[in-house]
Amino acid sequence: MAKSSIPLAVQELVRNRAKGYCEYCLVPANFSPDTFPFDHIIPLSLGGTSSPENLALADGGFNGHKYNKTHHFDPLTNQLSRLFHPRLDKWKAHFQWNEDETLIIGITPVGRATVELLQVNRESNVNLRMLLKMAGLHPPGEYPERNFS
Repeated sequence: MAKSSIPLAVQELVRNRAKGYCEYCLVPANFSPDTFPFDHIIPLSLGGTSSPENLALADGGFNGHKYNKTHHFDPLTNQLSRLFHPRLDKWKAHFQWNEDETLIIGITPVGRATVELLQVNRESNVNLRMLLKMAGLHPPGEYPERNFS
């Protein structure tokens, strides 16, 4: 859905709620080379809406990978799993950083399926995390929002 079809007040609410970070991979929008569109967590084609509860700020690289999917196979178990839901799930319940904090590791079927489908560790994101870490700006730390804690 085009950004302009989401009311400006809703766009602002979603951006403010995300505090400028992708709600899936925690990359900060102000340092990313990609634009950050609004992700329909439940795609419009599957009955989702453009309400704030169904929108997430997301790294622009994810929309092409996610498209209209809400599930993907867990690469460890090969079982179908739902994807991470930024409004309902806690980030740390499904993901953790690797030792040098540049890779996101899925620690549940939801996390692993999301990491794989959205390709959250693609080269550009890992490179950005390395640079931000050198500048003392990564990992993003604790968030007041329940979804990031």
